[in-house]
Amino acid sequence: MIDGPYFVLTVLGVLGTGLVAGVCFAFSAFVMRGLGSLPPARGAAAMNAINRAATTPAFMILFVGSTVLCAVLAVVTFVLWPDGTVELLVGSALYLIGVFAVTAAANVPRNGALLRMDPDAPETAVYWRSYVSEWTRWNHVRTVASAGAAVSYFLALT
Repeated sequence: MIDGPYFVLTVLGVLGTGLVAGVCFAFSAFVMRGLGSLPPARGAAAMNAINRAATTPAFMILFVGSTVLCAVLAVVTFVLWPDGTVELLVGSALYLIGVFAVTAAANVPRNGALLRMDPDAPETAVYWRSYVSEWTRWNHVRTVASAGAAVSYFLALT
């Protein structure tokens, strides 16, 4: 059984990765579908507004804080090797690779490209169609990975 500060870190891991899973799920389940149903100029403008708003302290503390916490749990797990080690390592790998790395490699570059475009330009309409499908596909990966990380951390506590 995990106890002491390691228990607290793991509970925070469940909470952080679970909350990120919820945010990602909302985007996969209905936000992107709603944005994709708008005319391209309006959808692109709305997504740009969302992307700018996402850099608020509240979300960044959750997202980056969960990343740091997962990295700490992985390192501490290697050093201390407590009960539940496999679950902690799986949870950390799922989040660090399936959420943080996918965000950095797949979602953020697409967001940056969209931000540099004029929403009313014809090329934005073309890009928007592929953006919605590709961004959402990678967001599905983030949703499953963050939910899997939360489950893995939870299983480490049992």
